[in-house]
Amino acid sequence: MSESETETESTARETRGFQAEAKQLLHLMIHSLYSNREIFLRELISNAADAEDKLRFEALSEPSLYEDDTELAIHIEFDAEVKTITISDNGIGMSRDDVIEHLGTIAKSGTAEFLQSLTGEQQKDTQLIGQFGVGFYSAFIVADKVRVESRRAGLPADQGVVWESEGEAEFSVESMVKPGRGTSVTLFLKSDADEFADAWRIRSIVKKYSDHIGIPVKMLAPTPAATDADAEKDTEKEAEQSEPEYETINDASALWTRSRNDISDEEYKEFYKHVSHDFQDPLVWSLNKVEGKFEYTSLIYIPEHAPFDMWQRDANRGLKLYVQRTFIMDDAEQFLPLYLRFIKGIVDSNDLSLNVSREILQQDPAVVSMRSAVTKRVLDMLAKLAKNDPEKYQIFWNEFGQVLKEGPAEDFANKEKIAALLRFATSHKNVTDQNQSLQDYIERMPEGQSKIYYVAAENFTTASNSPHLEVFRKKGIEVLLLSDRVDEWLIGHLTEYDGKTFQDVARGELDLGDLDSDESQAEQKQLAEENESLVERVKAALSAQVDEVRITTRLTESPTCLVVGDQDPGSQMRRILEAAGQSLPESKPIFELNPGHPLVQKLDTEVDEDRFAELTKVLFEQAQLASGGQLDDPAAYVHRLNKLLLELSS
Repeated sequence: MSESETETESTARETRGFQAEAKQLLHLMIHSLYSNREIFLRELISNAADAEDKLRFEALSEPSLYEDDTELAIHIEFDAEVKTITISDNGIGMSRDDVIEHLGTIAKSGTAEFLQSLTGEQQKDTQLIGQFGVGFYSAFIVADKVRVESRRAGLPADQGVVWESEGEAEFSVESMVKPGRGTSVTLFLKSDADEFADAWRIRSIVKKYSDHIGIPVKMLAPTPAATDADAEKDTEKEAEQSEPEYETINDASALWTRSRNDISDEEYKEFYKHVSHDFQDPLVWSLNKVEGKFEYTSLIYIPEHAPFDMWQRDANRGLKLYVQRTFIMDDAEQFLPLYLRFIKGIVDSNDLSLNVSREILQQDPAVVSMRSAVTKRVLDMLAKLAKNDPEKYQIFWNEFGQVLKEGPAEDFANKEKIAALLRFATSHKNVTDQNQSLQDYIERMPEGQSKIYYVAAENFTTASNSPHLEVFRKKGIEVLLLSDRVDEWLIGHLTEYDGKTFQDVARGELDLGDLDSDESQAEQKQLAEENESLVERVKAALSAQVDEVRITTRLTESPTCLVVGDQDPGSQMRRILEAAGQSLPESKPIFELNPGHPLVQKLDTEVDEDRFAELTKVLFEQAQLASGGQLDDPAAYVHRLNKLLLELSS
């Protein structure tokens, strides 16, 4: 046998092993996920519809890909005797390399995240399938063998390919002659899944999940029961008709082209599941048709749950883009800012060119206008939800609040709209739930208060127990308790709301303005003068650690606290910037003393300077811990504390 003949034979048929993660996934499909078995058909039809859309798009620049067959459709056939069901499309199809990449090695990132997200609960795990882009493998929930035949549009008929697997350790790939382009997936049903080889069952599943798909889904038309009188005519018709008769079993019209009044909530929900691959219902949606300078339709969905890749800022995001109802691209991120990356839906424009590219989208004035309008539409949806259904809005906030907090820095034009949507934990209720708006805060402000006060810490407990809140609690002044990593960055860009500036209670000199009486201010000034010598002694003991020492106006119960300088970044912001690799100049805190506290009074009477220095350092390090900071030398702190305890007990 010649070398070329050997090569031809090796490319004709080969058996390969699944990637390790694929094996885990297949095992899960086969042995675990039974709670909603019928979803396999929805996933395979969705994949087929995507293939049809991709052909339509590629054929815009290369019409020959249609191969004289421009009627796009998905066909479903079954054989009750041999227990098979076949889903066929005449879409873009796959080459041999495509088949190996997409059905074998699973080099896509979704699989690993899918496996990491499994909960062990069948219902929840089943709902993850489509969301993680592994929908094809749901076929193995009902099939013990799957056969895929495909040929990519534009390739010769002899470059078709067959992929087969029983869902275990390996799959085979073999060349075939396939006259028509596209893909057919045949499922050899398990013995307990023969319910799916039934016309009524298939039709009901298609109507339930795929009625909204813009591609017709067809099945053989049912044959009406014939009477004896019609038998002879039927025989003649059968002789004349060699072609089987198919009928469309779904609505096959783009949902967003229909009147709002003609679309049921159930149809909206099923379409959301199609575009998002989420198995759960959306929280809220909005269909909007715009006419004027630019004409377009948008169908926007706000999910109820965050996607697994929400914090991967380079992950695929954006809306499905259609031009004059022709699918153009999947993740058109140009129509929404990054802080709204969780939004799902479609936008269908009448003004963009059919051969539009991602590069053109970035510069097209129509896209800029649509982006602004769609962004405002989303923010208005959220404002309406917050006003009319606070409980539902709280569900949204708990899932997406931290992402929305990125908004003021990215979208200056909508800063006020976004600020009104923000929710915070505050000292008013002192609970971890972020359920208080800035408007709520302002409405509770006492007369004379001109600022919105906040404290930022690593977690809620540290913020809530911060010594910086003591004077505010004494005077009944509410403080925002910020503990998300993004919070200090958010406030840095928000700066004010409704004419009220934000003030960090742990930064600079505390100025309560009209909330502080003249008598109180005079008393504070007197205390500072009376304790000048103590301040000087402490400053000498901590000269290497602090920038300044002063008598506090913040504390009522704690002996000391640390304060950040007016121009220095807060500890939370410093950690974020350092984690991002930015080098920051070293800054020292301001150390404040409460002369009314017994420990500070004892410190003032200490005549032994070494002992004074030790006690001062203990108080300084305690202030560091109370503010959520970390000690440079925890062992030295423990040693000093133990030494003082022993001296007190002796």
